[in-house]
Amino acid sequence: MSGTGTRFVLLSFLAFGLAPSTARPVTPVTVTGERIVPSSRLAERVTVRDVRTHDGEVSGVVVNTSDRPLRDVQLLISYQWLWDNEVHPGEGGPGRAVFYTIPQEVPPRGQVPFTYRPDVALSERPDGRYMTTVSVAGFTEITPSTTGLSER
Repeated sequence: MSGTGTRFVLLSFLAFGLAPSTARPVTPVTVTGERIVPSSRLAERVTVRDVRTHDGEVSGVVVNTSDRPLRDVQLLISYQWLWDNEVHPGEGGPGRAVFYTIPQEVPPRGQVPFTYRPDVALSERPDGRYMTTVSVAGFTEITPSTTGLSER
């Protein structure tokens, strides 16, 4: 590297405060590890079973299949509208989807019941029906150390 190039790099470091300084001590920074897990592998750690619906209310059981506690288990509740006449559907299908977070921690190899009630009631219409599905959208897995391992 030429002398001009070296000066430019050094001046750039100094301008951005990246040059080493003996005046300030280095403070260690703790970083929590996050890892993205494909949705196909979520079922290896958490599942939903015994899902029931009645008048828009959804209930079921969240099961932790892992050896670690889980918190912030987020469910995707989908109310898909199925038209009676799919060839000539009406306008403005009332389907919707919501995320619901389980309020308590799920212990290792344990289970927690849940119930979700929509804030706004589902539309009652004579031209179709709802098909409700529940899936795991994300969760936080608690590791033995003081930092959590987040999986979403």
